[in-house]
Amino acid sequence: MSSTPPSISHAAPAPRVHRLPLAGLLALGAPADIWYKRAYSVVVAAGLPNITLLLLGRIDLAMFTMAGSLCALYCHNLPYAARARTLAGVCAGMVGGFALALVVASLTASVYVLIAVGALMAAVQKGVCDAVRIGPPGQLILTFISSATLFTPSTLGQVPGRVALAAGGAVLAWAVCMAPALVRRHGPERIAVSRALRATAAYVAKVRETGAEHAGGPRGQAAGATHAAWQSLLATGTRTPVRRALEHLLVHAEAALARPDESDPALLRDWAARTTGAGPVPRPADAAGTADELAGVAVERAYRARSGGALLRGFRPGSPLLPIMLRSAVGCALAGYVSHALGVGRPYWAIVTAASIFQANITLTWSRGVQRVFGNLVGVALFVAIAPLSHLNQAALVLCCLAFNFGAEALIGRNYWLGTVCVTPMALLITEFGHFQNTGELALDRVVDTLVGAAVGILAAVLVTNRRATSLIGDALAATARAQAEADAALAAPDTGPVTLEGRRRRLTGALVELRNTVDAASGEWWQRALPQQEVLLAEQAAHRTLAATVRRQGLPVPKGAST
Repeated sequence: MSSTPPSISHAAPAPRVHRLPLAGLLALGAPADIWYKRAYSVVVAAGLPNITLLLLGRIDLAMFTMAGSLCALYCHNLPYAARARTLAGVCAGMVGGFALALVVASLTASVYVLIAVGALMAAVQKGVCDAVRIGPPGQLILTFISSATLFTPSTLGQVPGRVALAAGGAVLAWAVCMAPALVRRHGPERIAVSRALRATAAYVAKVRETGAEHAGGPRGQAAGATHAAWQSLLATGTRTPVRRALEHLLVHAEAALARPDESDPALLRDWAARTTGAGPVPRPADAAGTADELAGVAVERAYRARSGGALLRGFRPGSPLLPIMLRSAVGCALAGYVSHALGVGRPYWAIVTAASIFQANITLTWSRGVQRVFGNLVGVALFVAIAPLSHLNQAALVLCCLAFNFGAEALIGRNYWLGTVCVTPMALLITEFGHFQNTGELALDRVVDTLVGAAVGILAAVLVTNRRATSLIGDALAATARAQAEADAALAAPDTGPVTLEGRRRRLTGALVELRNTVDAASGEWWQRALPQQEVLLAEQAAHRTLAATVRRQGLPVPKGAST
């Protein structure tokens, strides 16, 4: 029926410290396949209100509409039904944070209080975005808007009007992001499945070229793309014929991941190309020997997509998100205070820089910090170069800002630093909507705040480490083993009722999700014992086989290949 849960070794390997990488941090990759969706969306969402305000002679209000317009950067990977809900939440969070920052700014002029509030808001925004897995650009845009707003002079009487402008920009951003649904209903799902097929084809080709032992990187990328495609398909409850065909292709992708030696990368690439287009979705024959484990994986994917309470779970005691939030709060506050002590007039830039580099572990935080510093320094130089053009008149200022908006989304997929080369001058130009400022002063402040924010942020990541990350993996392995044993016992009993079996299945799938999240958070953390990767792999395989058995017992619908 299912394999016995793997035994868990509690031997404690020696603690280790990850070597912080330098090689390859600035290397350029291929552009993101849907970069143009974000680029065009933000240009339209920001351009319409900016041009309207320019014609009205009130371009000084554009910084407030931009708060809502930047919501157009989010949720482009989601199917439209899920996008409508999720993007509405992003817009509400953006406008809510903007309103709170305006109120605080109107009640106090104390820089120390403003920095503390900005740091706390950045930490909460980081936690919420990571808990619900909002995707790029994550909390960064929310933190940028709220932190900048805290240091914008305001009165209580101005708050309603400014919030209304931001809300108007957010509504327009929502409409712009939803507009493609009128002409291509299944576009996001098709792109996600095509991406998974292409990544799987690359893995299969790598295995044939060098062998499976040298294809760990491509396999991880293919598994991640396949997981993202399942999330996209299962984000909505409506299973249309197109979505069923896409599910069928994903089963083939997972079968190819399991049996790369038996798969044809050229065929996978052909399916990917045909899936991306507007024509019929390919419908190949059943994948040979689709294993029980794949059915269990599908159940886990469905549970992750459907399960509620992700936000609350992210904030409970012991959550791996809590150390990251603490890092954000401490790092952003220290960065802001150090910047203020150095006499920089815009400490919120240091807050945003620190907030932008915090990732799931120290290794990733270091990498992002190096990329951020390099990109910002180049971006400041670019701002100085184009300042004479942007200062010609307000129309030139608006056009330059929109051009950098577009450039940031076009380039950031190739490497984070390259995108920040455009983000930096764009952020500097936004500060000039009210009035033109001294270019040298702006550039110097931004350089100092970048260096301070990155240095303090990395220091905070080193000092505030999640020392329990590896022990949490042991706890998660034990919980998965217990949940699998209970599910196996329910399967072995002929009189187990459907309610009991469903409860055991959901507990096991929940334990698997928690195990994977815990491993991801611990990977790359400093001062940890070596991760029990083999035990994790065995536990996941055994649990997936048990899940497959519960699927057969319950008769639940799971993605299966079927010729038509």
